[in-house]
This record gives sequence, structure tokens and C-alpha cells, in this order.
Amino acid sequence: MSQLPPIAPDQPVLIAGPTASGKSALALQIAREHGGVIINADAIQVFDNWRVLTARPPEEDEAIAPHLLYGHVPYDADYSVGHWLRDVAPLLTSGPRPIVVGGTGLYFTALTQGLAEIPATPPALREEANARVAKEGFEVLLAELDTKTAARIDRQNPMRVQRAWEVLTATGTPLADWQDNTPPPLLPLSDTLPIVFDVPKDWLNARIARRFNLMLEQGALEEAEANLATYDPTHLSAKAIGAPELIAHLRGEIDLETAREQATIATRQFAKRQRTWFRSKMKTWHHYTPEGL
Repeated sequence: MSQLPPIAPDQPVLIAGPTASGKSALALQIAREHGGVIINADAIQVFDNWRVLTARPPEEDEAIAPHLLYGHVPYDADYSVGHWLRDVAPLLTSGPRPIVVGGTGLYFTALTQGLAEIPATPPALREEANARVAKEGFEVLLAELDTKTAARIDRQNPMRVQRAWEVLTATGTPLADWQDNTPPPLLPLSDTLPIVFDVPKDWLNARIARRFNLMLEQGALEEAEANLATYDPTHLSAKAIGAPELIAHLRGEIDLETAREQATIATRQFAKRQRTWFRSKMKTWHHYTPEGL
């Protein structure tokens, strides 16, 4: 186990890590032992329609320490890193020590390095992008990006590629140029204790498989059934890992075992992308390995 560094009184704590790594448990431990309010930095846990499938902290954890920005956004709403920054800003300057925890690397980067104030994408352009991706794949949008932006973004992440294409098409200015004119951050990294989980791949993959089985036992399929009538793959909330697979099962397209296997594979692929981001963007953070590893 890599020891946690000393935590100064009232010092903000940032905890990033891949899915299923145990970061929520660490956040709760710090809140219990040192005080603080836990703030969500996961792009899908903000939505109100998925609790089990996104592994939101259970009610018993919420009873131990305050948990904010979980499930506070309607399922059909647009929600971006800009929305999250506006939501988190007042929580950083009032109340207990913030303990920001999640797996969305872009949230942490925007929080500690600043975020370019890019105009919102017009709905008609978003619909055009969604239709093209559905018909031809996100690679067609990637091919139309400027070289500078394409070299900077995660080109394996369809959401990031589409966002970059929308910005370029809507504003005429490449995303990379917007990023290069970024205002000061809300919370400079030097003012925080930044922790990133560093765990073995095999250990994490085994936890991912066990956790999805546990999700099914805890009602993930019933949760998907409750979302079936309103499920729309173009909604950001529909990107919850496992949602497309369970919805496909409920529609009679695949059996449950296939859904389980596909969801587990998708989660492992997602965790791999997260680890790649963290290695690239969080080299100076305190690397943390849970006890026993």
C-alpha cells in the first residue's frame, strides 16, 4: 500500500481513479477521519435515472458524510464539464473541506487548469452529429478535425471526438485554439492534495467482473427496466456502462449472459481509457495503491 500523504486542515482533496478501483471508499474514509463533504466528479453519476448501474454511493454512505452533485440532473438533460464547473464552484468556497472524487479526468483537468468558455452547440448541429455517428461511426467526424485538436484529444473516445467536431463546426475555431485561451482555474492543483489510484490491471479487471455481477444482484436489471420506455441512446445518461447491453436484453435482442459479458468488456475498455488519461495528465499527482496490493 502506498501511504497517503498528510492531509492539512481544510485542504481540498482530489481523488481520481478508474472505475471499480475503490476511490469512493477512500473518499468516505477521509471524510470520516478528517472531515469534509464528498463531491462527485463522474460525468454519468450526475444523472437521476441510474444509481445501481453507475455505482453511486449507497444511502448508508450518504448518512456518514454529505455527498453532493450525485443524481441531481434529469436523465434527458445535456450536461457538460462547463455545467459541472458552475455547479461545483460555490461548493469550493463555502462549507466543509471539499473531497472531489470521480473517474472523469476532464472534470479534474478543468477544475485545476481552467476551462475554455466555448459557446454551446446548437441543438440542430448536435442532432446532425448524432445522426452521422449513428450511421457512419464517430471516425468520420475525427477525419474532419484539424490536426492540432486531433493530436490533443482522446481519439478513442467518441464523445470527445464529437464534442471537438461540434465546436469546430459551430464556431469555426478549433477546440485546441479555445483551450489555448483558457481562464484561470477554480482550484489550482497546488492548493490541493491530489490523489490518483494506481492499481494493477488484472486486479481491476477481476473487480470489474465481480462488481457487475453485484450490480445485477442489487437491481441493475430492474433499474434498466424502469428506464426502458424513455431510453434514448443520444442522451448522455444513456452512456452509462452496461445500459445499452441491459436495454438490448430487455428488448429481446440478446440474452442476459451475453449482456453481462458485453457490459463487463465495455467496462474494462473504459477503465483502460481512464488509466491512459491518468498516466498522461496526472503524472505529478500522488499515486495511491489500496492496502494489500
